[in-house]
Amino acid sequence: MNTVVYCEREDMTLLTVEDMIAATGGKTLCRDAGIFTGICIDSRKIQEGELFIALKGERFDGHDFLAQALEKAGGAIVHSTDTAPAQGKTVILVRDTLRALQDIARFIRIKRNIPLVAVTGSNGKTTTKELTAAILGTQHRILKNSGNLNNHIGLPLTLTKISDEDEIIVLEMGASAPGEIRELCAVAMPNYGVLTNIGRAHLEGFKDIETVRSTKVELLETAGVAVVNADDHFLMEGIQRSGFRGTVKRYGIESASDIRATNIVLHDHGADFRIEFQGDYSIEVTSHIAGKFNIYNILAAASIGYLFAIDPVNIKRAIESFSGVPMRMEFREFQGINIISDMYNANPASMEAALRELTRIRKGRSVAVLGDMLELGSYEEEAHRETGRLLSGLSIDIFIAVGDRMALAASEFTGSAYRLSSAEEAGNLLRTIWEKGDTVLIKGSRGMHMERVLGG
Repeated sequence: MNTVVYCEREDMTLLTVEDMIAATGGKTLCRDAGIFTGICIDSRKIQEGELFIALKGERFDGHDFLAQALEKAGGAIVHSTDTAPAQGKTVILVRDTLRALQDIARFIRIKRNIPLVAVTGSNGKTTTKELTAAILGTQHRILKNSGNLNNHIGLPLTLTKISDEDEIIVLEMGASAPGEIRELCAVAMPNYGVLTNIGRAHLEGFKDIETVRSTKVELLETAGVAVVNADDHFLMEGIQRSGFRGTVKRYGIESASDIRATNIVLHDHGADFRIEFQGDYSIEVTSHIAGKFNIYNILAAASIGYLFAIDPVNIKRAIESFSGVPMRMEFREFQGINIISDMYNANPASMEAALRELTRIRKGRSVAVLGDMLELGSYEEEAHRETGRLLSGLSIDIFIAVGDRMALAASEFTGSAYRLSSAEEAGNLLRTIWEKGDTVLIKGSRGMHMERVLGG
C-alpha cells in the first residue's frame, strides 16, 4: 500500500510540460497532456489533470502505483526507464524524482518572486508560523505549509501551490541532521528568517547541541533579515559567530530588544501584556495561548508583522483571535478535571516548560502523564533522569511514566510514580485515580501516541 499522504493541489498555478522539463532537466518518454493542474505524490488522492511524481521511500515506491495514478493524472515524473508509455498521458523521465520535486518547487518559487518568511528553531516553530501567517494574513494573501509539513518533501509540495494571488509565503523548516536547513533554503530561498530558540531536540541526528545551533543558523546563509530571540543567549552567540551581515531584529522579555513584551500578567489560559515596537508604538494584547514560552512565539510573529508594516490594530486583532495549534497546550475540562493536552511532541526544553505551566496553574493535585522523549541520541538517559529530578523539584503529586525511557525519570522521582508501557494503559490507570479538581498534563513525543491516553 502507498503510505505517502502528502498531497497539495489547491490554488495551483497551471504547469506546462515545458516548465517541468526546464525545471527538472528531464526528457519525455511519451507526451500528450500539455498542462497540469497541480502536483501530487499520493496515488490514492490524485485528481484529474494533476502531475504524479513517483517518489521512492524506505517502505514504498511510487512506481508501483503509477498505473493507478495515471487513471486520473495528466502525467507522471518517473526515474525508471522500465516505465511503459501511457496512452493519452505525458511521462517525464528524471534521474531522481525527489530532486525533481524540489527542482519544480524552486522553479515555481523563482517564477513567483514574492517575499518568503522561514521559521526554524527547537521549539515553537509551528505556533510561530501560524501566528505569523495570521498577522500577515490580515492585509495580504498568504501561502503557508499545512500543519508541520516542514521537511524535504512537505516544504517543496507547499511551494508547488503558489498562485498568482499569493503575496507572501510563510514556511516552517525542520531539521534532524546537519545541512538540512541549508538544503531547504536552497529550494525556498527565504528573504526573512525567524529563529525561535535552540534546545536539545532531535539530538539523535546531531553530534551535540552546538551542531543543532549551527544547523538552525544555516537559515541565515540565505535570509537577508533575521528575527531572533534575544533572551536565548546561546542562540545569539551562534548568530554572532556566523558572521551574519544582514538586518537583525531582536525580540524578547528580559534582554534589550527591538520588539519587547512588558507588563506581563499570566493567566491560566493566556496572558495580558504590552508589546513595544522599537519606540515607534506599543499595543496592549490579551493572548489566549498559555505559558510564558508562547509570549516569545507571539513576539516573533509580531516582529514579522512590524517589518511588513502591518497595522498595529491588525497585529493585536490577529494575536487575540489566535486560539493555538491542535495538540499543543490545549486546555479542556472533563468532569471537574482540568486537562492540559500537549501531545504533539516533546523534548527536554518543551517538557520543562509544560511542567512549569502545570505547577503554575494547578488548583488541586498535579498529575503528569509523560511519554518517552524520542530522538535524543546519547543524551537520552540523562535527559529523562533530569526530567524525573525536575518533577521532584516542582513537587508534582502523581507521575505516570509511559515507556522505557520515562521509567528512568520515574526512578529519579521522589513522589508517587507509576510505570506503564503504553498510552492506553496510562489512560486506564488515570481514569481510576484522578479526582475532581486535579490538573493533568499529558505530554510525550509523537511516536508515543499520547492522544490515546484520552481515547484518541
